[in-house]
Amino acid sequence: MKAIVQDAYGAEDVLVLRDIDRPVPRDDEVLVEVRAAGVGPEVWHLMTGRPYVARAALGLRRPKNPVRGWDGAGRVVAVGAKVTGFGPGDEVFGNCPGSFAEYARAETDRVALKPANLTFEQAAALPVSGMTALQALSGKSRPQPGQRVLVIGASGGVGTYAVQLATVYGAEVTGVCGPAGADLVRSLGATHVIDYTREEITDSPCRYDVIVDNAGLRPLSVLRRALTPRGSLVIVGGEGGSGFLGGMSRGLRAVLLSPFITQNLRNLISLTRREDLLTLKDLAEKKQITPVIDRTYPLAEAPAAIRHLRQGHPRGKLVVTV
Repeated sequence: MKAIVQDAYGAEDVLVLRDIDRPVPRDDEVLVEVRAAGVGPEVWHLMTGRPYVARAALGLRRPKNPVRGWDGAGRVVAVGAKVTGFGPGDEVFGNCPGSFAEYARAETDRVALKPANLTFEQAAALPVSGMTALQALSGKSRPQPGQRVLVIGASGGVGTYAVQLATVYGAEVTGVCGPAGADLVRSLGATHVIDYTREEITDSPCRYDVIVDNAGLRPLSVLRRALTPRGSLVIVGGEGGSGFLGGMSRGLRAVLLSPFITQNLRNLISLTRREDLLTLKDLAEKKQITPVIDRTYPLAEAPAAIRHLRQGHPRGKLVVTV
């Protein structure tokens, strides 16, 4: 089969389209004929091996799994010996490591049946970013009707879902984005939009009950000033920062500080959970959330997709078609 592979960590030029052996599903896995794959920050981290602390799990000198891709959607073509919930022909979406390929294995507890009203491209744009937004707006950070929610990075992959979910929950949503994304963010349900090129989130006297920070750049002191005294801050991912810890250092500081203050500060590294995929499927089929796709790329142009992710400020998600 054809796949996008890499033999060493690095920038986009380490990615090569190559013919490799088709994978064989383990007992608890399905083999998916991939139709589309999502492109998000997780793919960049896998490609570069950054932050370096992550290499303890990814592979110290080179990636353990040389095939890139993480999100995926497609059709099941084979199942492992112990699989009972899926069969050949099922259309699925979820976590398919190595999804920049014609075929990829997936654990059965990390995939679900594809939302019936979504295309494969839309379904591939849903798992990681949708689950991240869902988990960010959960627990103490789940907004109540009428509360104010601030979504930083509102026009990006996670942000577009967070705006929609907070709106579904009945919150008054303010989105932070560049001027090019303002109309999109409003169309997703945001009542107010802050153009980060012209103003800071603390410029107005408004304070927020929940802040979801997808951008990873503002100091904790600034984010806390924008929170109500008992508000919740969710820091998503680990962008920016040093090569060793990346942006995780800011999240770690938030977690260490949180027990000593009235505000709830949380660092989120999302997990793939089948129950969350089923929730996203239900929300999509009820048309309460809709994937936003900025651009699609053929498999051979996956390196260009990752380059655009890092440099082009895409609105919504990027998707590789197979």
